[in-house]
Amino acid sequence: MTRVLIVGGSDAGVSAGLRARELAPGVEITLVVADAYPNFSICGIPYHVSGEVPDWRSLAHRSQGDLAAAGLQLLLEHTAQRIDPAARVLTVTDRGGTEQALAYDTLIVATGAVPIRPPIVGLDSLGPAEGVHLLHTMDDTFALTDTLTNRPAERALIVGAGYIGMEMADSLTVRGLSVTVVEALPQVLPTVDPELATLVEAELVAHRVEVVTGTTVTEIRQVGRELVVSGAAGFNRTVDLVLVVVGVRPDAALATAAGAAVGVRGALAVDPHMRTTLPDVFAAGDCVHTHHRLLPEPTYLPLGTTAHKQGRVAGENAVGGDRTFAGSLGTQVVKIFDLAVARTGLRHHEAATAGFAPRTVPVVADDHKVYYPGAQPVQVRITGDTRTGQILGVQMLGATTTGVAKRIDTAAAALYHHMRADEVSDLDLSYTPPLGSPWDILQAAAQAWERQSRARPRDPVDER
Repeated sequence: MTRVLIVGGSDAGVSAGLRARELAPGVEITLVVADAYPNFSICGIPYHVSGEVPDWRSLAHRSQGDLAAAGLQLLLEHTAQRIDPAARVLTVTDRGGTEQALAYDTLIVATGAVPIRPPIVGLDSLGPAEGVHLLHTMDDTFALTDTLTNRPAERALIVGAGYIGMEMADSLTVRGLSVTVVEALPQVLPTVDPELATLVEAELVAHRVEVVTGTTVTEIRQVGRELVVSGAAGFNRTVDLVLVVVGVRPDAALATAAGAAVGVRGALAVDPHMRTTLPDVFAAGDCVHTHHRLLPEPTYLPLGTTAHKQGRVAGENAVGGDRTFAGSLGTQVVKIFDLAVARTGLRHHEAATAGFAPRTVPVVADDHKVYYPGAQPVQVRITGDTRTGQILGVQMLGATTTGVAKRIDTAAAALYHHMRADEVSDLDLSYTPPLGSPWDILQAAAQAWERQSRARPRDPVDER
């Protein structure tokens, strides 16, 4: 019997196992999972912390029983230690340190990513017991909720203003804490343009979140039961809880120790079939670099949606398939209080670096016909190539009721097929006055981009 081993029980690993089982019912598939929580939604953690999803068990995409019923064998609380690619053996240890050698015919590495630990004095000596947390796993989640339950906290400081930082600012505010967000870069949410980030900051401030940008946190120290956080330019705050969420890095050590080649930002190098450079070893998810549909070279985009797709490809090919990963556009959306912020494709500077001749045009359009009550504006920034008219990227911001998440999906579909602005304008999209307009927001933005690009093809206005 063919033996498929999968290291990792999150999005990529489970997707790989399910696809392999679907195509090859007779294959033996075992998932080696380092903790006891396979197939849990990391993206849902902020909503459990806020109390909006009270039962943490609800975060499981599938229960252990569901996975077993699907034909996947789970080896929980076992850590993969080393791969012997010549012998096709994976060595694992249980919680007690007992070693076990597992033979495989094909191996899929889906070890994901680990949180970045910035060089903050005190971060290595202080932990959950003192109210200092990183947040990436279910164990991290339990530690944080235990702190919030058992250690009275009124003031929280979040280091990092990316997606998780923004979601946790929302989450902890909902719980009644006074929140300060500190970001080393000049703006919150650095993955969107400053014009949109300014609106995000205004939303945070409107919900009584203190925002401090352009400031690096350098030290956390405990004074009694309080935490004193210090940083550049005299920054100093006294709080009860600190959450450090400054991003992740690929967890590639298992495969690189066995000789697998490294790609972008230390991630595993894989081809479009999700093959590593080791024989019969595939990899998928946040531990690998990502092929981008608009860029000639791979990039690193640790996203749950991408991990699911890559895992599916790896699982299919691990049982003899010939599927390729179509590539990512980095399509993302985040809810921050009453705002939804989304992006897909390239921003202006990214497009310029890639060799395009970009123009970025800002557009504001109502989410539905203004004569129907409740119309609200949506901010759009659309980037296209002035040489070809191809749309390269779209960013959107609007109230959570304006359909930003689905409208960015339309933009992502257009980018996926390398559509020009005039082709986007030709799309046959739905319309009814309470929900939209004859020209949807994306089409209005594409038309505005066309007008500006045609009228002043070499004018640098709005090019940033």
